[in-house]
Amino acid sequence: MASSPAVAISAGGAPPQRRRSRPETTAALPTSVARRDALLLCAAPLLALKLAPPAAARERRSRKVIPSEDYLTGPDGLKYYDLLPGNGAVAEAGATVQVHFDCVYRGVTAVSSRESKLLAGNRIIAQPYEFTVGATPGKERKRDFVDKANGLFSAQAAPKPPAAMYKITEGMRVGGKRTVIVTPEAGYGQRGMNEIPPGATFELNVELLEVVSPASK
Repeated sequence: MASSPAVAISAGGAPPQRRRSRPETTAALPTSVARRDALLLCAAPLLALKLAPPAAARERRSRKVIPSEDYLTGPDGLKYYDLLPGNGAVAEAGATVQVHFDCVYRGVTAVSSRESKLLAGNRIIAQPYEFTVGATPGKERKRDFVDKANGLFSAQAAPKPPAAMYKITEGMRVGGKRTVIVTPEAGYGQRGMNEIPPGATFELNVELLEVVSPASK
């Protein structure tokens, strides 16, 4: 007959208690810290999107690098390249035209007609800039207020284009887009403008929207 294992009995008659292992204690983070970390983790993707907008990133990737030898030289010595030739009316000297323009310095848009201000409500819209091809730069900025469909607008409140734009648009067709290398003499000179420092060379992008020939004015 097999003997059963012996069990030690204490003097009181009860078997001894097994020693239980003490669970490891971990320092609990305060609720406010844990909540703050969770919020930061959730906001991280949003911060990344804010720092590098997808549209801007796509624009930088799709921007064409133009070899210097592909640029043409205008009558005033400015280098330009037609990104899109256009197929509409031609902008001749003396014609009134409407354009959108952007002055870009080291990848930063410093001046743009797409950020024109309206006096009524001080809103910012993409207001085309109107001027006469070959005219004295800035002459059109003295015209009276115009009540546009989007509100009261004045050329005086519009972004100031560089002098190069008044001549370099000659020969463009409606729908065309042209990029120009603007020297300080044809740009903002020794005063600069916004993010464009004094004496800086920058890039001017012009899109021709409409042409009014001298005969039809």
